[in-house]
Amino acid sequence: MTEIRFYHLQRTTLERALPVLLEKTLERSWRAVVMMRSKERVDALNGYLWTYSNDGFLPHGSAEDGNPAAQPVWLTEVDENPNEADVLFLTDGAVSENVGLFDLCCELFDDSDAETVNAARGRWSAYLEAGHHLTYWQQNERGGWEKRAEANEPVTSA
Repeated sequence: MTEIRFYHLQRTTLERALPVLLEKTLERSWRAVVMMRSKERVDALNGYLWTYSNDGFLPHGSAEDGNPAAQPVWLTEVDENPNEADVLFLTDGAVSENVGLFDLCCELFDDSDAETVNAARGRWSAYLEAGHHLTYWQQNERGGWEKRAEANEPVTSA
């Protein structure tokens, strides 16, 4: 079964949190797919990831760049795994019917949108019923991640 982690963005934006998680993914020699809800968001993130840090490099690409097999991080609005990724990142409320094709799925959702938070709670229940291993991570005051719930524990938010 796929391990599924819910990351509740409460102190930073997706644009600040995602590159750190992607860097950790690549440090483990894993490949990733980042799925968003629209091509416009994919294009914006694609541009941002080239400039988010003066100290690092995060190799990535999208359909606009082509050659997904050569991309360790693939950005898409389509439910796909063209780079044979180990990890799926679901952002902006994107939903995949194929989480079982990945070793790990990370759902990142923003605290400022009640609808997105409620949808994430619904997916938690659905994943749990499907037998996936679940963990819920919340940001602390410094923006770091703390595990708050696992598997059968209810999700509670601050």
